[in-house]
Amino acid sequence: MKIVIITQNEPFYLAKNIEYLLSILPRKYKVVAAVIASPSPFGKKESFIKKTKRTFDIFGFNFFLFYSIKYILYYFDNTKSVKKVLLKNNVTEIELLKSINHISSIKIIESFKPDLLVSIQGNEIFKTPIIKLAKKGCINLHTALLPKYRGLMPTFWVLKNNEKYTGVSVFFVDEGIDSGPIIVQKKIEIKNQTQEQLIIQTKKIGMEAIVKAINLINENTFTLIENDDSKKSYFSFPEKSDVDNFKKIGKSFF
Repeated sequence: MKIVIITQNEPFYLAKNIEYLLSILPRKYKVVAAVIASPSPFGKKESFIKKTKRTFDIFGFNFFLFYSIKYILYYFDNTKSVKKVLLKNNVTEIELLKSINHISSIKIIESFKPDLLVSIQGNEIFKTPIIKLAKKGCINLHTALLPKYRGLMPTFWVLKNNEKYTGVSVFFVDEGIDSGPIIVQKKIEIKNQTQEQLIIQTKKIGMEAIVKAINLINENTFTLIENDDSKKSYFSFPEKSDVDNFKKIGKSFF
């Protein structure tokens, strides 16, 4: 089975997890290429300076300093970047000049003849042509127990809402946001974890869930779990008041 990964060059946690994914993926599957977008935590329309200021304003000085140091270390030694990890594993980078949904982008991805698309932190909403491009479909990882906590930053929101459990979901992509039918779902107890610890745990478990989903799809032995819209909750980026409440109930980012 030929696989194309759709991801972004996120500088903090993703490279290590994609490296883990590639290490546990059975050899009968081949990741032939990857679309690697630039990271865009506040969307693609804002400049880097505006994104930096917005991060500081919402999350505060300590959060800003912690991730600034991480980013500086990454900038001077990006040997563990997503791009470098994929290159080391002989995965061809697909360079797209336009949206992934543009016909020119679709033709480029199609030229690799993928059987399956795997989205890991893809930062665009996919439309039907890209969803239907590969014969076995397009799957995505979400680090929450869908249909709850659709949207952005689920690890923040489950902590802020004092949930006892969270998890990961791997699902077939449709044109909605985290709304497709679920293939694999794993539940975990949050306990007293910080957000960083929870990010690390859910991403690692998420890579294992992706491999399980790929096996089920390849063998055509999956039983879909309903991603019930009537039970959904959706969250976007937090406001400063959300961060203040997060801290007031004793939650920590790191």
